Amino acid sequence: MDRRTELAEFLRSRRARVDPETAGVPPFHGRRRVHGLRREEVAQLAGVSVDYYVRLEQGRATNASAAVLDAVARALGLDAEERAHLERLTRPARRGQRPAPPQRVRPAVRHLLEAMTDVAAYVVGRRTDVLAWNRLGAALIPGLDSAPVPRRNFARLLFGDEAAARALFADWDAKARDLVAFLHVDAGRHPDDPELADLVDELARHSDLFRRLWAEHPVHDKGHTTARLRHPVVGTIDLAYEALRLPDDPEQLLVTYSAQPDSDAATALRLLGSWQAAPAGP
Repeated sequence: MDRRTELAEFLRSRRARVDPETAGVPPFHGRRRVHGLRREEVAQLAGVSVDYYVRLEQGRATNASAAVLDAVARALGLDAEERAHLERLTRPARRGQRPAPPQRVRPAVRHLLEAMTDVAAYVVGRRTDVLAWNRLGAALIPGLDSAPVPRRNFARLLFGDEAAARALFADWDAKARDLVAFLHVDAGRHPDDPELADLVDELARHSDLFRRLWAEHPVHDKGHTTARLRHPVVGTIDLAYEALRLPDDPEQLLVTYSAQPDSDAATALRLLGSWQAAPAGP
């Protein structure tokens, strides 16, 4: 995976989802050989030359202006996150750029995790690497604390055993898509990351679902939702899910699962915490 490949696959996937008639494209006389818009039609809608759009899709149009990217985004119906992803992918690669250093969780964040006794929490970094967790986080997500450090990764955890993940997450289809979408966001920020490329290749070889979702190229960041988990110990519980970026390292996210006070889910979390013997970590 590299910047050009990621950009080309992203733009092709967005062309494919646009209905030409809805987009106002004049009728095409002949048999369409592609789903959605042709490159020539995107160029027409965006007001750029066909040659320029082809070079853009191939990653050969460097320093594309904001006005051009806005026009292409409108033609393809991109949302705000997709527009930002497009901008990141079209930035010229910096020569001599050093690999990103290993991520470390600050001691104060670790203390915060340990103090959250009624909230399941963990910290994920680039590529969904699991960097730290609290006792309740390890109790709520089986296997979170058991993988060796080089393979302690949330995407590997979920797609490595899809049957277990599907049993745990009632909204597994949405969970899987959201995870792939987050990896694409990470690929936009670090398109030349060899470890991310290795992870994507590994997951694609192992999982038909991952391979299909990756090809669809969903793009959106982690946020907040209500998650329903079917836990093997405490049964089905509905929890508030939040993913918060840490201020000094926005590529670290504090992920929390919490319950309303005095709710059945809160009782279940307390019960789960009382049974969890493993310490916070790593």
